[in-house]
Amino acid sequence: MSFDPAVVQALKPPSRMPWVLLVIVVGVAGAAGFRLYQDGQAASAAASAARAKATAAEAAQKEQQQKLEKLEAEKTELAAARDELAKDVEAKTGELAELKGTYDKLEERMKDEIAKGDIRLSQSGGKLRVDLVDKILFDSGEAAVSTRGEGVLARVGAVLAAIDDKQIQVSGHTDRTPISEKLAAQFPTNWELSAARAITVVRFLEEKAGVPPGRMIASGYGEHHPIASNKTAAGRARNRRIEILLTPSLDPKMIARNKLKTAESEAAAAIAAKSETKSEAKPEAKSEAKSEAKTETKAEEKLAAKTKAEGKPKRKK
Repeated sequence: MSFDPAVVQALKPPSRMPWVLLVIVVGVAGAAGFRLYQDGQAASAAASAARAKATAAEAAQKEQQQKLEKLEAEKTELAAARDELAKDVEAKTGELAELKGTYDKLEERMKDEIAKGDIRLSQSGGKLRVDLVDKILFDSGEAAVSTRGEGVLARVGAVLAAIDDKQIQVSGHTDRTPISEKLAAQFPTNWELSAARAITVVRFLEEKAGVPPGRMIASGYGEHHPIASNKTAAGRARNRRIEILLTPSLDPKMIARNKLKTAESEAAAAIAAKSETKSEAKPEAKSEAKSEAKTETKAEEKLAAKTKAEGKPKRKK
């Protein structure tokens, strides 16, 4: 039995190869798509991480800039504080120098009384203390300045009158000996006697020595601020005293006046230094100008000679 080849070919089942190829192509395409998807996700995550890092870096940079600005501001403040401190130190140094000058003047004028122990000078902490025992200023039990005391206070006052930046506190002190019955009507206690003596000294310094009254204070301490023992005659003699204390002035007018005086001195010194610099610079400038003029003259002479030489006709051989 024979079959028609065409029929056989038509009845033959189709080949599976195209389907296999299609499945392979679809699988490869799916794998490639998945790979691209994964790459896209990774790129997106990397971009997000990069943006986060950039934001963090920007924030850190801003923070560092703020810290830098803060440090610069603190540096400026510290520099200003250092300059102010330097000015204060300079002012204090000047005050101490002036106070030392006052100390030296008092020591020179009162050397006899200092040698006898009737006057004591001490200087510490920007303050100058002058202790005068009562016997060189007053007679016993009296508040009026004695003739000898007037001479002593006149010399002290001459020094104090020349000081315009110190407050002068004059305080009276006594020993523990009670006021006698004879003086009790005038001075009931040592308080009154010490205060009356301090006021008398202040009035004398103002009226006779020309010390400005606005810079003086009178006070009485009685027996309550002893500097020696009241059990001995020598100790009681030391406790009976007038104390003159010089302290820095708290009056704004006085302080402003001193600053103005300092500024004027600095300005005068600057002008003097500038004038001196100019006078020193003038000879140098003149010599430089002369030197430059000589150089220019020589150059012109050389140029003229060269021009003249070039302008001459050459001789034929």
